[in-house]
Amino acid sequence: MGIIDAHVERAAAGNRAALARVYAVARESTPDLTEGESYGMPALLYRGKGFVAALEAKTHLGLYPFSGKVLPALEDRLTGFEWSQGALKFTAQHQIPDDLLRLIFATRRGEIDQQLDRKKR
Repeated sequence: MGIIDAHVERAAAGNRAALARVYAVARESTPDLTEGESYGMPALLYRGKGFVAALEAKTHLGLYPFSGKVLPALEDRLTGFEWSQGALKFTAQHQIPDDLLRLIFATRRGEIDQQLDRKKR
């Protein structure tokens, strides 16, 4: 069992499927993800960088794209969700739609690719 599966298993029974779904969409939409930690959170990594974490809090679930630019760039698509620069709150009853998850992941993947490819020059 990997760090992500162990993390999901520790969540409340009613939240497990919602958290697992976020990770499943991330894996489906982005090749070459690995499991690890970023900012002390169990996370999926892309090219060695924090890509996404989905965590259970006391009153909600949180999606963390490890960037202060991804969510503000998608502000018009986040209607109905509480969010900040670095976190998007959701619940098992009000989940993030798959198309929005894919957009968040594509935006973060593009950000990492641009950052790392620029360093190669």
